[in-house]
Formats: sequence, structure tokens, C-alpha cells
Amino acid sequence: MSHADSAAAGPVVLLPIVGIPEVAPGDDLGDLIVEAATASGIDMTSDDVLVVTHKIVSKAEGRILEVDPDDVDARHMVAEMEAARIVRRRGGLLIAETRHGFVCANAGVDASNLEPGQVSLLPVDPDKSARRLRARVRQLTGHAPALIITDTFGRAWRVGQTNVAIGVAGMLPVMDYRGSVDHFGVELKVTTIAIADEIAAAAELVMGKADGVPAAVARGVRYRRGRGNARALIRQPQDDLFR
Repeated sequence: MSHADSAAAGPVVLLPIVGIPEVAPGDDLGDLIVEAATASGIDMTSDDVLVVTHKIVSKAEGRILEVDPDDVDARHMVAEMEAARIVRRRGGLLIAETRHGFVCANAGVDASNLEPGQVSLLPVDPDKSARRLRARVRQLTGHAPALIITDTFGRAWRVGQTNVAIGVAGMLPVMDYRGSVDHFGVELKVTTIAIADEIAAAAELVMGKADGVPAAVARGVRYRRGRGNARALIRQPQDDLFR
């Protein structure tokens, strides 16, 4: 399958989509995003990348559970139910591998930006959710920007969290430079860039957990169009030196 580059001329611009209302199970998330984008003066194009936090996707898909806010053990039980494998435990911290293959804190179970006593779970299939949402945006606007669903992950060896891609549609999540040459004519043998993660992290600059902006448009980013998925970003066990 051949893949075309998106048109990327000029600077990269990050456009926050403000005014998205509180999302409830069963809501038409595509309609809410497009309506808010239009009100924000953003006309999405097929060269753009629409970045959406998993939290509003999970809300729309009904991936919300009621948990006693004073019962820490109950929240840990939910995380264990969502986990395919427990990687580490330390005090109140649980690192788990989800059924999707993501290794993250509490198997992605999160209580931020929810009513007290609620926790959100990751979408059952974030790539499928991304494809469905992208198709709805195309239906509403006539344009099909690439789409990334994000979550905030910690990182081994590094302090702090950053947004990463957990669902991808309409783009290849990795830019593979192996076989090309650098500025000095040296062949690149191992360079692969996680472009979907880079876009997710950049979009966080205009979104943010505390700002109530759960979606943004990244414009001017060069990426490869194609039928990609976020699972391609997961290092396989045989290639992972730390398993």
C-alpha cells in the first residue's frame, strides 16, 4: 500500500477547540467537537490532525464506573479488573499492562475531570473509536483529518507525564527513516520517530487537564497518511529489554 505525506507548508499551529460541553454516555461526540470547532473559528481540513483526549471518548462510550471516593481499595480493584498483567506495585501505585498492551499507572483508570465517586476506563478499542470518530467528522464536514486519541502516561527514566497516542486513524503513527541518509550522508539504521506521540504531546500544550479543553487541531504537521493504529507504537515483548 502506498502512503502519501500530508501537505505541510509553513509553521506548525496548535488550535484548541474550546466550548465542548460536558459529555455524557451516548452523546454524538463528533457533532459536539465539530460544533465547538466551528464556534471557535476552526474549519478542519483533511491535512489537519484532530487530537482528542480519551476521557471524552470514554464518557461518550459509557466507560464510566461509580466508585466510593473514600475507598482506595475499590479503585485499585477496578484497575486490577482492567489489567491483563500487574507489572509493579509500590505503596498505592499500581503499574499494569492493559488488555490493549499499554503499560501505565492503574491500567488507565482515572478519576480526573469526573464527578466525585466516578472513574473512567480506557475505551475498549481506542483505534476503532478513532476510526469511528474520524468517519463522523468526515460525514459532518466533508473533510477527514487524521485523528489521535490520547492519554497521559508517565515515562520510564523521566520525571513527569506527557500525552501519548492510544488510538490512531488516518495516519501512520511511526515515521520510519531507516535506509535514508542524514545530512552527512550516513545511512540511518535505527531511527523511527513516534510522530503520533509527538503530536499528542504537542497538542497538550493547548489542552491541559485543568483547562477544560479536551480536543485540539494540529495544523502544518507532516505525517504519513494510511491505515495506521496505535498498537504499532507498542514495543513487542521479544524486542523489549525490560520485560
